[in-house]
Amino acid sequence: MKHLLSAKDLDHDAIVMVLDTAEAMAATQKHSIKKLPTLRGKTVVNLFFEDSTRTRLSFEAAAKRLSADVINFSAKGSSLSKGESLKDTAQTIMAMGADAVVVRHSASGAAHLLAHAGWINVPVLNAGDGTHQHPTQALLDAMTLRRWYAPGGPAGGAGRAADGSPAPRGRDLDGARVIIVGDVLHSRVARSNVDMLTHLGASVTLVAPPTLLPVGMEDWPCEVSYDFDGAIASVEPDAVMMLRVQRERMSAAGGGFFPSPAEYSRAYGLDALRRAAMPEHAIVMHPGPMNRGLEITAEAADDPRSRIIEQVGNGVSVRMAALYLLLADEGNQL
Repeated sequence: MKHLLSAKDLDHDAIVMVLDTAEAMAATQKHSIKKLPTLRGKTVVNLFFEDSTRTRLSFEAAAKRLSADVINFSAKGSSLSKGESLKDTAQTIMAMGADAVVVRHSASGAAHLLAHAGWINVPVLNAGDGTHQHPTQALLDAMTLRRWYAPGGPAGGAGRAADGSPAPRGRDLDGARVIIVGDVLHSRVARSNVDMLTHLGASVTLVAPPTLLPVGMEDWPCEVSYDFDGAIASVEPDAVMMLRVQRERMSAAGGGFFPSPAEYSRAYGLDALRRAAMPEHAIVMHPGPMNRGLEITAEAADDPRSRIIEQVGNGVSVRMAALYLLLADEGNQL
């Protein structure tokens, strides 16, 4: 595979290869000198048409730790504000000698268009396109879960046998139970994680009000619930992943997706009571940025079993792995 555009594009073996490579990259970051010479002489362009902090900085850190040169492009203040097209921007970037392009765009399918329209001939990594896909986020979430769930992982997790009892299951996520809660309708993270985690053997339950679930979910390999408390009780999750309420997309669509922030928080927010109802070993996750007090309380976000900060660190390792596998001399292993 020349590009990384969607979680659907990766089969089981490819996912495991990326995650194992990410673990190797994470190990190098414990050294006093964190920089590797792997991509010396390569140029990575971060092409961000949407605001981002974690993803942009994470890709930048990943490329620099592999010794690549990085060019950061932001739509704000660029020629795009003067009417320049995506095609012209892409060709300008190629003229600067880019070896890979990391793209985030508000339009679903923008990364695929950039990769396949014939404008550029270098690997494209999708850093999030509209409400469609965010494959490296799903990879870092899988890495976080595998560390804390899979036996033999750095956190020494214990797998779950078919009858629900702890048992060794290898380094996949066979039997792991994950609940993803919140604004599924606008979430590329939810879509990517359903694809990624089920590939690794986990079962996924999506929890949201009916107004925040997309049409046509019948073919998604997951369960759906409208009742957060009921899902916690019946699923007994190994992880609960809270999604950001994307108020900026709701405003653009005219709003009206739930009666009030207070009612949403009461029905679908993770607070201390719901955290206490989760299994003792279950971890809390969130892709960030968080709306504290809306989808998650400060107490739940800062709980000792919260892995939210660890997710950020794992993101650098995963993106180092993706860049390495696509760009190193023996690259295009995806």
